[in-house]
Amino acid sequence: MGMDIELDGVTMRFGDFTAVRDATLTIKAGEFFSFLGPSGCGKTTILRMISGFIDPTEGVIRIGGQDMRGIGPNKRPTALIFQNLALFPLMKVWENIAFGLRFRGFSAVERRRRADELLDLIALQGHGDKMVSELSGGQRQRVAIARALAVEPEVLLLDEPLSALDLKLRQHMRAELRAIQKRTGVTFIYITHDQGEALTMSDRVAVMSQGVIQQIAESDEIYNFPATPFVATFVGENNIFPGRIVDIENDIAVIDTPAGRVRGRHRGNLAVGDEAIAFVRPERCTLSNGVAFDNEIESTVERTDFEGSYINLFLRGRGARDFIVHIPNDGMERTFERGASVKFGFPAHAAVVLPQGEVAHD
Repeated sequence: MGMDIELDGVTMRFGDFTAVRDATLTIKAGEFFSFLGPSGCGKTTILRMISGFIDPTEGVIRIGGQDMRGIGPNKRPTALIFQNLALFPLMKVWENIAFGLRFRGFSAVERRRRADELLDLIALQGHGDKMVSELSGGQRQRVAIARALAVEPEVLLLDEPLSALDLKLRQHMRAELRAIQKRTGVTFIYITHDQGEALTMSDRVAVMSQGVIQQIAESDEIYNFPATPFVATFVGENNIFPGRIVDIENDIAVIDTPAGRVRGRHRGNLAVGDEAIAFVRPERCTLSNGVAFDNEIESTVERTDFEGSYINLFLRGRGARDFIVHIPNDGMERTFERGASVKFGFPAHAAVVLPQGEVAHD
């Protein structure tokens, strides 16, 4: 099984720039843990600190309870898979996988046996004598994983390893990675800016922005109960209603917005008069069609986009606010003329009201 990784007040500065600020968390042994955020948010810096390529300016990193300060990458129980994979093109597949074992005193026979075992693990039996250039992109990805696992790390660090693959292959490799992690029990730490990857594969996700961890939670909580406006706007789509709190009824806050009053769940950290934002997912919104909702928003049609399983209905509300409603494709023909008046609604428990704060812009 893998090892626990603890970050205790970890900060990393490069001159006047703070790349990571006061990161504190524990990644449990055998967990698939992802750091999710936009480029420049500090997630790769955290990976480099865990792997030992840089030491934090402040704070402590522990792996298996041991302080890692001053311990180099080759002395840590970790292995790192780079974005470009860094496979050796002039070596056979099995030689790539067994490369790290050569420096640990393994004989050629032992190296080949271990490589064959790992080829079985990654479902590439019989490919050991091929050259890397003969493999597909997904197969090369799996060879890079096998090479990292050959040295039996307790922690496997993956720096956006699927970013160069096409969509279908990325989706396939998500399942492959998750299955390999479950079979080996190694702690996986995954870096990505792709929310689909993070939500699909991970036991837990840390969402980062500007060097700060905004929220750590399981995928469904990240999506359904975002803790900050940044998480709400970075992970998935949301309709946004900024305004001021005018009433609080138990766990429901009422917010006065340019589009009208909106009712939604809150976490108990708001008071009447506070500036706040209500968020509701497009798939939780429904065209009213005479049905009463806790929240009803008048709007006009801007355009529609056909996405296959659903239709994106783009709307303009009062106060020049833009909204999206996802309409499931049930096979019925629907026509929405530009400029037509429509009303959409959603229940109060479908909306989340949070204090005003940073929102994502990409």
